[in-house]
Amino acid sequence: MQVEPQQKQRARELRRKATEREKELWHYLRDRRLQGYKFNRQFPIGPYIVDFVCRDKRLVVEADGSQHNSQKSYDEKRTCFLEKMGYKVLRFENADIFQHLAKTLKTILMMLEKG
Repeated sequence: MQVEPQQKQRARELRRKATEREKELWHYLRDRRLQGYKFNRQFPIGPYIVDFVCRDKRLVVEADGSQHNSQKSYDEKRTCFLEKMGYKVLRFENADIFQHLAKTLKTILMMLEKG
């Protein structure tokens, strides 16, 4: 699947403007720090850009801020598309990442090892 130049630019922009929770989660996912699994961040898949993806295990991890409360329909459509492409999607509220980081990482690891 070809990535459009606009998507590449948008992904770069999203990487530069990462939220504090995305930065914190990325700290633990980058450089194969989570049990050797390779993740990419702000990665285009089809018409969407996902927060984090382990392409080998086809796992997408989303860090959802408060804006996601008003876009449930969009998120459902996006998740459906990603699942049809063979990805599993894990969503975490920013507050959960902040308050329960160890549990968040454990859940991600469990899904990686399951899949």
